[in-house]
Amino acid sequence: MKRLLFLATILLCAMFTQAQQQMPFPFQGGKDVMMTFFKENVVLPKALKDKKATGTAVIKFTADPKGAIQKIVVYYADDYSIAMPFIEALKKSDKKWIIFDGEKVHDFIISCTINLTPGNATAAVQKQVYESYNQRKPIFASNPIPLDMATLLPAIITTY
Repeated sequence: MKRLLFLATILLCAMFTQAQQQMPFPFQGGKDVMMTFFKENVVLPKALKDKKATGTAVIKFTADPKGAIQKIVVYYADDYSIAMPFIEALKKSDKKWIIFDGEKVHDFIISCTINLTPGNATAAVQKQVYESYNQRKPIFASNPIPLDMATLLPAIITTY
């Protein structure tokens, strides 16, 4: 009985692993194309760079079968200004998303981060980053948010 249970577990794990490997990446061209797209299309405003802003935004968006983005929701952002460059880039990615198995819509969650280039941390820059951090106004969900069948995408990290 133990052998049969062990064999069934191994077969289920193998099938699950194989199913994950066959799932196409949800951006036309794959992960590398998606990362290049966001690297080229996330434009940080001069105001963000001047105040040495850093931070993260977690964004959910819904795509239809044609890959068009229908809805964008900010689940969390260190500041509204942090989320905006990523939202604008997402809008440019309209019709580049792949929906699986004939779904009517599919939700994707993406984490986006803005960082300073390592090595630029002089005392003056550190002070600016700290001041920017103190002035931020975080956006976060105040109620539970059902995630249903959402796909978590690789994080987008922008460095300036």
